[in-house]
Amino acid sequence: MLAPKYIAEISGNHLGKLDNAKLLIQVAKNSGADHVKLQTYTASTITLNISTPEFRIRSSHPLWGGRTLYSLYEEAHTPWEWHKELFDLAHTLGIGIFSSPFDFSAVDFLEDLKTPLYKIASLETGDIPLIRYIAQTGKPIIASTGASTLEEIDLMVETILKFNSNELTLLLCTSSYPAKPQDAHLNRLRLLQERYGVSVGLSDHTLGNTTAVAAIALGATVIEKHLCLDRALGGPDADFSSTPDEFKSLVQSCNEASDSLGHSDWSSLDVEDESRRLRRSLYVSRDVDAGEIVSKENIKSVRPSFGLPPKFWDEVEGRRFVHSLSAGTPLKIEHTQETDD
Repeated sequence: MLAPKYIAEISGNHLGKLDNAKLLIQVAKNSGADHVKLQTYTASTITLNISTPEFRIRSSHPLWGGRTLYSLYEEAHTPWEWHKELFDLAHTLGIGIFSSPFDFSAVDFLEDLKTPLYKIASLETGDIPLIRYIAQTGKPIIASTGASTLEEIDLMVETILKFNSNELTLLLCTSSYPAKPQDAHLNRLRLLQERYGVSVGLSDHTLGNTTAVAAIALGATVIEKHLCLDRALGGPDADFSSTPDEFKSLVQSCNEASDSLGHSDWSSLDVEDESRRLRRSLYVSRDVDAGEIVSKENIKSVRPSFGLPPKFWDEVEGRRFVHSLSAGTPLKIEHTQETDD
């Protein structure tokens, strides 16, 4: 089985500082990520600078309650003038880099940067014109499915595959920040796999590694997780982001889970050779003379396995020993013969 791919989502964890963004790319590389992911938008390309209630996040939201969408995205966005420098750095370090575009201009911008693939964010799964525009680039696409109906995912997948027969991966995602493990509903990975016949993965907003490890066991080939330098630094995404040590642990745990899946063919494993040798078999348990009757008094089922398998007990019981044998001799069928009775 191929090892899973790991995406470190930077999002707003650069805290508005280019040096932090660069450091996050270095940390992602050191932590075992295969790719870092940016988000390419400005506040004005993703929302309107309006403060009426519909443009505010509900006050009950645990992280961003009461904030206007514009102010949140103004804080969290990655300046476009940073992108080339960040792409160049990632190439130098040997780690993949790509982004989620949120409008046509962002796609054009990323095309100029020769992005190798695209990510469609959960809240954009219904933006069919944007999805069509992304698909027409012919690049591989990873699409999150949080807060989406199956009908919306159906149309998104249909649109992508109509214009782009290249690689598509759907990420199961619970669009809650942070998400609780019980809200992950990982069994839906199988639904996505069976319904669309594409690779699946997890965009994980839970804390810890448990949900991601379980997703690997259910067929996830991609794990995306937000990465921060230190949650104590704050920022819009800090509360549901992994620290560098946590991300490294995530990669290790998920790789071990992937390795443990192995194959489904039932065969004796080389690593079990010694255990096979130590399975039970029939042994002479005390010295016997030729002509004695085979019985529980002189034969036992014991470890190791060089005698007859115990399933032959009924066949040999009551037969006579052909030869005198000493205790500890593995019993063979030729050591016995039928009685004349």
